[in-house]
Amino acid sequence: MPAAPRRTRRRTYGLLSAAAGLATAAALASALPADAHESHHHHRPGRYQDVQLLSFNDLHGNLEPPSGSSGRVTELQPDGTTKTIDAGGVEYLATHLRQARQGHPYSVTAAGGDMVGASPLLSGLFHDEPTIEALNKLDLDVTSVGNHEFDEGARELGRLQNGGCHPKDGCYTDKKFKGADFPYLAANVLDEKTGRPILKPYWVWQKKDVKIGFIGVTLEGTPGVVSADGVKGLQFKDEVETINKYAKVLQRQGVRSIVALIHEGGFPASGAYNYDCDSAGAGSGVSGPIVDIAKNVTPAVDALVTGHTHSAYVCDIPDPSGRPRMVTSAASFGRLYTDTTLTYDRYTGDIARTAVKSANRVVTRDVPKAQDMTDLIGRWNTLAAPIGNRPIGYISADVGNTGTESPMGDLIADAQLAHGRELDPRTSLALMNPGGVRAGLTYAAKGAEGDGVVTYAEGFTVQPFANTVNLQDFTGAQLIQVLKEQVSGANAAAPKILQPSANLTYTLDLTKSGADRVVTDSIRLNGAPVDPAATYRVATNSFLAGGGDGFPTLAQGTGDLVGADDLSALEKYLTANSSAASPLTPPTANRITIVQ
Repeated sequence: MPAAPRRTRRRTYGLLSAAAGLATAAALASALPADAHESHHHHRPGRYQDVQLLSFNDLHGNLEPPSGSSGRVTELQPDGTTKTIDAGGVEYLATHLRQARQGHPYSVTAAGGDMVGASPLLSGLFHDEPTIEALNKLDLDVTSVGNHEFDEGARELGRLQNGGCHPKDGCYTDKKFKGADFPYLAANVLDEKTGRPILKPYWVWQKKDVKIGFIGVTLEGTPGVVSADGVKGLQFKDEVETINKYAKVLQRQGVRSIVALIHEGGFPASGAYNYDCDSAGAGSGVSGPIVDIAKNVTPAVDALVTGHTHSAYVCDIPDPSGRPRMVTSAASFGRLYTDTTLTYDRYTGDIARTAVKSANRVVTRDVPKAQDMTDLIGRWNTLAAPIGNRPIGYISADVGNTGTESPMGDLIADAQLAHGRELDPRTSLALMNPGGVRAGLTYAAKGAEGDGVVTYAEGFTVQPFANTVNLQDFTGAQLIQVLKEQVSGANAAAPKILQPSANLTYTLDLTKSGADRVVTDSIRLNGAPVDPAATYRVATNSFLAGGGDGFPTLAQGTGDLVGADDLSALEKYLTANSSAASPLTPPTANRITIVQ
C-alpha cells in the first residue's frame, strides 16, 4: 500500500518546562444532550462534530510482527468460545490506521506511553531511533511518556524528542536523526531542581473550530520499575492531582474537551480483547490502579487512554460526579488499536459524553503491508543483520514466557547462577524478575535461520535492558523475606513472582493472603531447608539489586560484585549447554509448587 500523505504539523517541543504562570481555577462545562450526533449544513457546520480518536499503547519498539504469544490476541466468539488471531507489526498497523482514517476528516492519533524501551534488537540496538522514525510515518499526533521512556534517562528521552546523534554511538546513517514529529507529554515528571515538568504537560489538537486538549502522565511509581540511573534527578507526582491541575489550565485557555493519556492501567476480567467490560455494570469488568484513578480524575476530562498493564479493555468507569466515562487500553506491541468517536459540541466546546463510542480493533496481518514501513524495516535490518543473525545457541522446543513461573524465566535464572559461580564459586542461587523477561524463544525457523537456532537478535528481544548480573550476600532470613515480598508490601495486590534457579524450590499457596502465600517451611535450597542464620550468595540483575520491582530487601545485600551484562550471561550459558546436535531442552517450570 502506498504511503499516506504526510500531514503538516509544527516541529516540537524540547525538554523544557511549560508550567510557569498556570492558573488554578475553571468552571466545568454544562450538561450535554444524550442524543448528540454529527449534523451537516451546506455552508455552516452543525452543532455536533464527530472526532475520530485512534489510540494505542506499549508498542515497545515492536516494528516487526511479534512472535509467539506476544503476536496473538484472543477473540471472544458469539457462542462463548475463543479463538486466537495473529496480530501486530508496524507494516500492518500503518495500513490499518490509514484505512481507519479514510472518510474521517476530523481524526487525531494518540498513544499511552512505552512507545520505546524493552525493544527488540531492530530498534533497541539503535537506541529506538527506528521506532521514532516509524511513529513519525504513522502520523502519531501525541503521546504520554511511559516508564520505559526513562530506561536511558531524561537526557536520552530529550534526544528522542528533539533529535541529534547518540552521544556515545554517534550517527547510524549519513542523515542526522531528526527526532519525534509529535510531542511527548510528561505533566507529572518534574525536574528536582526546578520543580517544573521536563516536557510539555499538555497539547491542544485543533482543526478549524474544534479543539481537544491532551494531558499526558506516567505512573507515579515509575522509580520502582526503572533503574535508579534512569530517573536520577526526577520527581514523579500523583497522576490524579496532576491531571486535575492541568485540566483547569486547559479550561482557562478555553479548551473544554480534554483527553488524559495515562501510562497506568488495569486488569480486565477476560483476556479477550472484545470482552464486554460493562456487562455487569459500568466498570465492573476491570480492576487495578486505573479504576481509582478514573474515579477521581475531574469530570472535566472526557476520556482516558491508558496503558502499562498490556491489557485490552474498553470500559465505562464513573467519574467523581457519577457519570460514565470511557477508559481504554489497546494491549501491547501494536496488536490492537482503539477507535473512539468523540462527539464535539460546538455550542459548548465540550464532548457530548453520552455519545462517545469506542472499540478495540485487531491489527490483522491479512491487509497489504505499508511499503514505507517495509522499506524502513529493511534499511535498519541491513544495519542490524551482522550482529542480529549470529547464532548463540540451540533449543529443542519453544521456551515459553507465560505463567506464574515460566520456562524462559527459569532459563535466565539458571544462566545467571552459572555466571555468578564463574565470578564467585560461593554463589548459592539466582532470582530473576518476571518483568525483565520480555519474550520467549521460538523453535520454528525465522527467515534464513534453521529450526531451533537461537540468534543474538532473539536473545536481545528476551533481555534488552543491558542490566548487569550482580552478586550480593544475604542471610537466610533476608532470603525468606525476599520471597515473601513477591506477594506482600508493594506487590500485595499484583504479585511479582521471581523466577528461581533450578536449585531453589518452594510452595506458593494462593488460597492464602499476603506474605502467608509463601509457605516458609517448604523453601528448599539444594534440597535442604534455608537456614535463617546462614549467609547465601545470591545472583540477580542490577535492577533487582537496587531494590526494584518492590523488593526493598534486595537493596540490603553486602559484598557486592558486578559481573557481565545479563544477555552475555544468557548467551554464554546457551553456548555452553547446547549445540545443533544436542539442543537445550526447555526447563519444565516446576520449581514453584502452586496451590490454588
